[in-house]
Amino acid sequence: MKTIFLAFALTVTSAFAQSAEKPMKMAAADKVLVLEVTVPAPLSAVWEAFTTSAGLSTWLTPGAIVDLKEGGEWTAHFPGGSTGGGTILSFVPEKELVLSAMAPDKFPTVRATRTKAWFQFEAKGDSTIVRLTQTGWKEGEEWVKAYEYLTVGNAQLLATLHHRFVNGPIDWTK
Repeated sequence: MKTIFLAFALTVTSAFAQSAEKPMKMAAADKVLVLEVTVPAPLSAVWEAFTTSAGLSTWLTPGAIVDLKEGGEWTAHFPGGSTGGGTILSFVPEKELVLSAMAPDKFPTVRATRTKAWFQFEAKGDSTIVRLTQTGWKEGEEWVKAYEYLTVGNAQLLATLHHRFVNGPIDWTK
């Protein structure tokens, strides 16, 4: 297990992450990406920021779409036309959100096949722990590259969520 420390006292853990210096051999079925952040905000506020269109638009991208229901959309529409996110498989209010997650466009096979992204939310005093566990990884060069990319990308996603509560909502007009 490899631990990555980000600014703003963000702790991110990547289980079974492959190091660029010493690539690890493992079966794709055993590969799990686990990232965690402690957000300095109450659970209800973090849940709203993560599971509503208005909330997601305060930190991920303007015009984000969340249709909080099984089969609903959890999508970020980024400048330039690319999308990220996925389809909601299940949720338990203020506890968990499970997505069939789309990889970025540059990983077409992974994007079409999808992985499972399980976000867990846990109150800890005045803060909230958000944990992402991503599974469903397959064999092949594109899958390895997507895993490496998303190890960094999803850590940035959680860092941006943390930043939103430290510095306030992003003003997309600037």
